[in-house]
Amino acid sequence: MKKILFSLMVMILAGTSVQAQKYALIDMDYILSKIPAYEMANDQLTQASKKWQAEIDGLVQTAKDLYTKYQAEMVYLSDEMKSKRETAILEKEKQAAELKKQYFGSEGELFKKRESLLNPIQDEIYNAIKLLSEEEGYMLVLDRASSSHILFASPKIDISDQVLQKMGY
Repeated sequence: MKKILFSLMVMILAGTSVQAQKYALIDMDYILSKIPAYEMANDQLTQASKKWQAEIDGLVQTAKDLYTKYQAEMVYLSDEMKSKRETAILEKEKQAAELKKQYFGSEGELFKKRESLLNPIQDEIYNAIKLLSEEEGYMLVLDRASSSHILFASPKIDISDQVLQKMGY
């Protein structure tokens, strides 16, 4: 009798503690493609990147031109002049490397610009997902675009369009 009563109590406790957990998927690439501000930010980043790369390429080309001229005139130059020209070439190459680091380094201008342009958009998406999750009771929301481990997911649990609606798109 005690065993039956104990088993019954365990089943009741286990039954009440198990709750259905809701989960959903989003497709961040899809969401971003529907936001005009994201496309504009990407265009700005591309334009800035091309401008900065052209500036770096100009310095690299100048260094190459100096080197070509140096090789052509090397026979006629004194040791002092050779040294000055070599120093000038190295200085241009160094300027190009420093500029590349300044613009494209891990803490460079492109990183800062990307952060300032895209973080507000990403925050808006995150807040919409959070609000939707609280309203609908989702315990977990996964991004199918960034996860290569999701082999199959039913389109029924994709809430990307709902996120866009929550954001006003």
